[in-house]
Amino acid sequence: MRSAGLNRILHFAAAIAVVAVITLAYHKVLPVNATTVAMTYLLAILAVSILWGMAVSVSMSVVAMVAFNFYFLPPIGKLTVADPQNWVALLTFLSVSILASRLASRARQQAENASARRRDIEKLYAFSQHLLESGNVMELLNNIPAQIVDVFEVGAAALFLSEKQKVYRSGPVIPQLDTESLKGVVLREEPVIDAANSICFVPVRLGVRPIGSLGISGTILPRETLEAIVTLLAIAMEHARAMEQLGQTEAARQSEHLRTALLDAVTHALRTPLTSIKASVTNLLSNPALVENQKHELLTIINEESDRLNRLVGDAAEMARLDAGEVELRLAPHLIREVIDAALGQCHTSLGNRPLHVRVADGLPPVRVDLSRAKEILVNLIDNANRYSAPGEPITVTAEASGDFVTTSVADRGDGIEDPELTLIFEKFYRGKDQRYSVAGTGMGLPIAKAIVEAHGGTISVTSQRGNGSVFSFTLPVETGKASQAMKTEK
Repeated sequence: MRSAGLNRILHFAAAIAVVAVITLAYHKVLPVNATTVAMTYLLAILAVSILWGMAVSVSMSVVAMVAFNFYFLPPIGKLTVADPQNWVALLTFLSVSILASRLASRARQQAENASARRRDIEKLYAFSQHLLESGNVMELLNNIPAQIVDVFEVGAAALFLSEKQKVYRSGPVIPQLDTESLKGVVLREEPVIDAANSICFVPVRLGVRPIGSLGISGTILPRETLEAIVTLLAIAMEHARAMEQLGQTEAARQSEHLRTALLDAVTHALRTPLTSIKASVTNLLSNPALVENQKHELLTIINEESDRLNRLVGDAAEMARLDAGEVELRLAPHLIREVIDAALGQCHTSLGNRPLHVRVADGLPPVRVDLSRAKEILVNLIDNANRYSAPGEPITVTAEASGDFVTTSVADRGDGIEDPELTLIFEKFYRGKDQRYSVAGTGMGLPIAKAIVEAHGGTISVTSQRGNGSVFSFTLPVETGKASQAMKTEK
């Protein structure tokens, strides 16, 4: 790679060669008048000035003036000037050449500066896009130095924050960007630019208050670019902090909403059977003359509502055990058809005459499950579909392969679920706001199903369209290994 000095020598030699070519062409090949020669020299000097700068073009102007005098002004072949008017022509030529060189060089420099500024603006825009992509303050701070290195093509970058007393770096610690230097810039509140060592430090301000400092090594960026970078940093950090606070506020609001809904659901679930029991007992105590049939009816209500309370307590206890991971799964390979048949056998009485369609894809691999627990998932989903569907509307159960899982779905034609509630229905005790007082239930069936599915390593989800029903789907992992192969062989 040629050095800058060698390049400069080559530029001077090329400029002199251009003068020599023009002189030879007009003196030997194409004789023209002196004005044409002067204008050709001047155009060449302007071109050289634009390409290589003023120093080369001024030297070329002097050489061109000597050649113009020697070859084209009388007496030809001598460096003397016979006519005083030719002195004026020579001096004018030299002055115009130098002035034109200066103007062309200045225009060239301005064009280079404008181009550099355009590139800096493009980099600042790309940098701002990276900054605004993150809404997490910690993620933003960890990524900023590396993004500065990538976008602005510098050697290394380090960001110091006074509030945290922590330095975020683009890579390993380097001596040029030590912590003490970064802290010193915050105290002085003034940029430090060391061009000799290609290091610069600038304070980061939020308004007029310094909140940290930025250090860059390897390349000296223009001061305007540095100021723009730290301004973008401050804005991005404030934006990320505001987004984080907004998210926390929204999470708190949702949590409070969920807490209210849960309390409402639990209160309703307990109060309904207790109210029925209390009314029946009061009736028995206050009316000793009741006939045997009336007493039997009231005692039946007490018995059913007691069972309902018992189920609620049992569901809550099971949910607590599932949450605590205290339920041991007895995993074994089973065909999904076994799970479906077991669940339908338990739901047969509650379904009554409701149409039920079962569609199981052919050749499904066995799943590794606890059969009784897997059956419980389907029982809860079928019971949920049965309670929220109008009489006579069918329920459809389907099963199909999905990679390393078997996906089972339960579809109903009920009223559907509103979008805001889709993320809440798997929460404990939560029930839809439109059905919580009109449909019996504890609000525990879906959370229990979700906990059992996740204990098996699967997932559960719901899609719903208001007025067109809902589809609950869950996945169970496929059995792998010898057990799976044995079942396939037996089948």
